[in-house]
Amino acid sequence: MEASPWSPRVPIFGSLLDLQKVREDEEHRIHKDLAKYGEMTTLHLGSKTWILLNSKRVVSEIIAKRGSLTNGRSPMPIASGIVSRNGRSLLLPPAQWMEKRRVMHSLLSGTAMKQYGSWQELESIQMLAEYLFQPERWYRHHYRYANSVVHRIALGERLVKSGQELAELQDVVTHFVGSIGTSLVDWFPELDRLPRMLQPWRKHWEKLGDWNEEVYKSWWIPAREKVENGTAPPSWVRDVLLHPDTKFTGNDQEAMYVALQLLEAGSDTTREVLNIFAMAALSCPDKFQKAREEVDNQCSTMKNFRLPGIDDLGNMPYICAMIKELLRWRPIFPFTPDHVLTSDMEFEGYNFPAGVGFVINEIPVCNECEDPEDFKPERWLDGHETDAAHGLWQFGGGRRVCVGYRLAFQGLFINVARLVFCYDYEAAGPYDSKRLNHHKTVEPFPVKVTPRSEQHISLIQEEGARLGVLEDAKRLI
Repeated sequence: MEASPWSPRVPIFGSLLDLQKVREDEEHRIHKDLAKYGEMTTLHLGSKTWILLNSKRVVSEIIAKRGSLTNGRSPMPIASGIVSRNGRSLLLPPAQWMEKRRVMHSLLSGTAMKQYGSWQELESIQMLAEYLFQPERWYRHHYRYANSVVHRIALGERLVKSGQELAELQDVVTHFVGSIGTSLVDWFPELDRLPRMLQPWRKHWEKLGDWNEEVYKSWWIPAREKVENGTAPPSWVRDVLLHPDTKFTGNDQEAMYVALQLLEAGSDTTREVLNIFAMAALSCPDKFQKAREEVDNQCSTMKNFRLPGIDDLGNMPYICAMIKELLRWRPIFPFTPDHVLTSDMEFEGYNFPAGVGFVINEIPVCNECEDPEDFKPERWLDGHETDAAHGLWQFGGGRRVCVGYRLAFQGLFINVARLVFCYDYEAAGPYDSKRLNHHKTVEPFPVKVTPRSEQHISLIQEEGARLGVLEDAKRLI
């Protein structure tokens, strides 16, 4: 029995040619159209079959409750193989993914999270100071902040890379994401079995993979050498990934990809959410003001004028709700990677064979609420404000849920609360709230950022001086 099929089909290709248009569909009309067929929609895409999950209910039932069956990935010879050297765990099947997942679990311990929180607060102070000294580069400060936090966690040091090196790593992420599903070979993976002389496409993708690997090496080799010669500071790479007691079974290249994918994923997603926050501040000033009132009640009283911090997380439910609404209002990932059945499964009268891929259609799932086009943090004031995964699927789900989602939410809280408290946002030109331009390394949309008051400027400068980050904040990134 088949879930409702999408009507456009072409022999051999199925719905693939129509789905390729989704990258240019900034209004997400295709995602919404696909959901009109019911809670599940079948897509035949080359030699693959996708079942789109269009409601929270079926996502919960299939991805969360049946996660032991739906934790596979379909083969992607280009994006996962050639471009990523089979190193990015995001796209790997269970047999290759589980070892990499194992070594990343230490990131979630309570002790580690407390330490990470202090680093997030320090880097956030520098970001506030960067806003002060270089307000026109607000979007670069988001990326510098996120990258520096994850760099410290993974490699043990504050970020010392140049602006060019940061932009290059961001480009690596952009090109990797752009490679997913772009080549017909990833939809017809059987083509990878052809003799090399019959694969003219390989040259282009191998060049991209070589460049990706060289960028990774420029970050990895210095860190690895410090571990080897005993000069490395405490870090996840030194104390977990490369520590003999961990017994990581991968080789040096696999270790490099584990570490660097952590760096690129942790940096880029946080950058994008903070950019969405800036867009929400422009588009919904009433919600921004309501969030500010909550922060002021805690941090701007007669006896107390201070920056919000990680300890305020439980006392600022509206800020937490705002973060969840940012993820719902403008989803970063319209489709999740496929969750492939590892064995046959029956679900509510449907018989799905092993190899079928379940994909969360995030647009209709995120729109499954009243007034979905409106930015309403209030919809998340349900007692689960601090749980980023409750009611949301932007971090994935089931056994494939993002290993660092709690860390990401904690960092977003610190920065959103502080930006709300310290800065005003206004449009510096025409903009469209649906066009975030996440792929751009220049300003994605026109924003004028100004400090809220002289008192807030003094507070930022005092905290920056205390932590020794003011001079770093003046450096051009």
